Amino acid sequence: MPRRPDPDLEKQILNAAQKLWKKGGEKALTMRAVATAAGTNTPSVYRRFRHREDILRAIMQRIRLEIAAAMEDACSPEEACERYLDYALSNAREYDLFYQQEYELFYSPRSIRAGVKPTGRPVKDVMKRKVREKLGESPDDHGPLLMALWMVCHGVSMLLIAKTILPKNTAAARGVFTDLVARMLREEGRGL
Repeated sequence: MPRRPDPDLEKQILNAAQKLWKKGGEKALTMRAVATAAGTNTPSVYRRFRHREDILRAIMQRIRLEIAAAMEDACSPEEACERYLDYALSNAREYDLFYQQEYELFYSPRSIRAGVKPTGRPVKDVMKRKVREKLGESPDDHGPLLMALWMVCHGVSMLLIAKTILPKNTAAARGVFTDLVARMLREEGRGL
């Protein structure tokens, strides 16, 4: 009798891969290491994920959903930005994967030739909804504000992760970040 495929194995593989990435980054994520960490064999991993990049794409989609979920219950766009920053700082390697490799894995000519379809943008969708709830609709749907909020959130995240802003100055930087986000939203509200 043939063995039945384990329906939870893909999840186990992704959990193992994400733990490996968090612990050791790119060098730690080999198909063999993923198989071992998931308690399976390498052919089983390859049956579910043809290439290492496929695992990375799946992890990135998880990260997108995790960030969006962290922001979803926020009462305001200001709080959503704080939660975004908290996620990035608490999950630095995952955040690094998310932004350092997103282009190559989803949008590069090589990925497009391979038939990779970019996945949704749940973080952007959550932030757009939070801004609309606070400020209402506008003719441009707050496009420039959304771009500016993302740039500030991402910029501060990367500066703190890279310790370009020294750890002793983290609290002050967070205060500036919080004030800037609030100011940007106030200014957008006045312009309506």
